[in-house]
Amino acid sequence: MGAPLQALLWTGGLALLLLSTAVAVTIGPARISVPDVWSAVASHLGFGTSELSPIRDGIIWNLRMPRTLLAAVCGAGLAVCGTVMQSLLRNPLADPFVLGVSSGASTGAVVVVVLGVGGGAVSLSAGAFVGALCSFALVLLLSHTLGATTDRVVLSGVAAMQLFSALTSFVVMTSADAEQTRGVLFWLLGSLSGVGWGEVALCTAVLAVCLVVCLAHARTLDAFAFGQEAAAALGVDVARTRIVLLCTTALLTAALVSSAGAIGFVGLVLPHAARALTGSGHRRLLPVTALAGAVFLVWVDTLARTVLDPQEVPVGVVTALIGVPAFVLVLYRTRSAS
Repeated sequence: MGAPLQALLWTGGLALLLLSTAVAVTIGPARISVPDVWSAVASHLGFGTSELSPIRDGIIWNLRMPRTLLAAVCGAGLAVCGTVMQSLLRNPLADPFVLGVSSGASTGAVVVVVLGVGGGAVSLSAGAFVGALCSFALVLLLSHTLGATTDRVVLSGVAAMQLFSALTSFVVMTSADAEQTRGVLFWLLGSLSGVGWGEVALCTAVLAVCLVVCLAHARTLDAFAFGQEAAAALGVDVARTRIVLLCTTALLTAALVSSAGAIGFVGLVLPHAARALTGSGHRRLLPVTALAGAVFLVWVDTLARTVLDPQEVPVGVVTALIGVPAFVLVLYRTRSAS
């Protein structure tokens, strides 16, 4: 792919993301136009004043805008995590959800919220991060014990996902009251309702750092496409690189899960769609995947909160309905290629 085409693709993706964000904010019970959105945002950023009423301004700035931006950040982060994991493990079915990292993060978050571990000194994000690392460590231990092949890593991830999902359900059913149970179970299916600017700032900062780390290892990820032995022959420190990048994806997954719950299949589907546009070079692939994931989840969240209005559908339910057929398609293509 030539440089002009790359620039056009990235510029088009960014423009589509900005337009999608602006339009998504207008969709809902309150009638709001795109110019209203631009006016409110410009006013809060110090570029002029807005003539909107306080109620309409609050709907845009305090309710819909944080939610839509967090959807974009979560979509971008999960898609990047899936891209890195698929490259490191050389498995087209790898993503944070399938490898159990999301389930571990959910367990850590639920333990903090429901059991009150840490007495308020441990935050939800910290609990999610510890849970993600525990799940990640279990996957590495099991896969190493079973032979450390890519298939063993994925199977170990499935086992870890089931284990931590069971632990989460056990904690919720035995320790949470009825109100907590409803709230936690809805959150575990993926929910962006009630988020604020604090969650947006945290997840955006973590995404920016992790994306920089992944881009710095873009050439190394390209080398992994030829296998670990080939990467080592090219001078790559395979063990160190895998630990750094998998810990990076665990950190990013933990931050996203702590704010939005466990949203599956984004990291599985979007990397394959982006590769069809850019090829397998990770310096091109990672930014395009991030933009595609952001646009995708913005519209999925918009659909989730409006399709059964006033009732809200968990975001993870919608991504699963879209992701499962895509998962089957990837399995079919993998089988046909083998």
